Amino acid sequence: MSETPTNTLQYRVDGREDAPVLVLGPSLGTTWHMWDRQIPELTRSWRVVRFDLPGHGGAPAHPADSVAELGDRLLATLDELGIQRFGYAGCALAGAIGLDLALRAPHRVASLALVATSPRFGTPDEFRQRGVLVRTNGLEPMARTAPEQWFTPAFAGAQPAIVDWAVQMVRTTDPGCYIAACEALAVFDVREALERIGIPVLVLVGADDRITGPAEARTLVAGIADARLAVVPGASHLAPVEQPAAVTELLTGHFAPLAQESTGSLAVPGVPPVSAPVVPAGEIAAAAPAEEADARPDPYENGLKLRREVLGDAHVDEALADPFGTELQSLVTRFAWGEVWSRDGLDRRTRSAVTLAALITGGHHDALADHTRAALRNGLTPDELREIILQTALYSGLPAAESAQRVVRRVIEEYTTPPA
Repeated sequence: MSETPTNTLQYRVDGREDAPVLVLGPSLGTTWHMWDRQIPELTRSWRVVRFDLPGHGGAPAHPADSVAELGDRLLATLDELGIQRFGYAGCALAGAIGLDLALRAPHRVASLALVATSPRFGTPDEFRQRGVLVRTNGLEPMARTAPEQWFTPAFAGAQPAIVDWAVQMVRTTDPGCYIAACEALAVFDVREALERIGIPVLVLVGADDRITGPAEARTLVAGIADARLAVVPGASHLAPVEQPAAVTELLTGHFAPLAQESTGSLAVPGVPPVSAPVVPAGEIAAAAPAEEADARPDPYENGLKLRREVLGDAHVDEALADPFGTELQSLVTRFAWGEVWSRDGLDRRTRSAVTLAALITGGHHDALADHTRAALRNGLTPDELREIILQTALYSGLPAAESAQRVVRRVIEEYTTPPA
């Protein structure tokens, strides 16, 4: 048994070096220790590799911008260990990583188990607001509510030591990495790609999971050709912790066919990272005619995507629902978001700051409320919003700043107050 932190993902290896490899991934806010109760049985047949997410469990705090980036870091870590092909089980965020790898690197993943996983986790607005809450209040609100989110009431009441362990795990997570993970989950959506997954998949869910429950699990089973569903009674979100024997039995049964394969097919020492295939010269597309090359793509779709990311789905859906304003909304989406907001010259934080100053000056309070929410989502803090109002007061006048302050304060209170 060894612990091997790396510059990619922090990891731990248990089991025989000559055994086939099984990779276990944790959920957001937890560490590799969420799988501790599975290790004694799994290491009978497997070389088990567990990893920590960035900033979790003392891992280096290098935030990842997307689920795909987390998957790339995991593959790089496995490359360093000489592991080419492996079985994979992931919980929640790590389940999303498993789905991503099954789609982008199917030659690496031999079989997959998805615990408390969904092809889309909630809505983008929910996860971006969670990031705002953490940026404003730290991780204490997330730590305080973790036990009720992760465990059934009966288990939490009977296991105070495990409840305390859960709370401490969240408290010691790096806030920046937690926020980045929320942003990654906000844009994760593989619902339309599930049919491309061609490996055996076990979809495992706690019967009492209120975060990613049986409904989300059935969506995965319906979309993946070779998938089967296992609902674990008496378990919530962290089923491997709450019902360790049942989860272990399901995992060993699902991965048993792989354990019978040749060891060499799952653990290949010294295999370098897979390089991109070389495209034959004859397959290179011919250059587009000059008039086509100069044509600019319609910026509407990119603008709509960016508008949703910044202002939220609810706001954009409401704006687009009015048939009277169809042409105006198309203009706003195409020009303001597809042409200006999408430029590389300023980052989103800076654009939010400039936008707030302009709206304060013009007294546009409805739009100011919307863009205050957007500014919080783009990473500005309440203290920075206060400074923007103060700075704008110098050049736009005190009455405008005082009116704006009331709007901004109300939005901050609504958007950053943790749930009771």
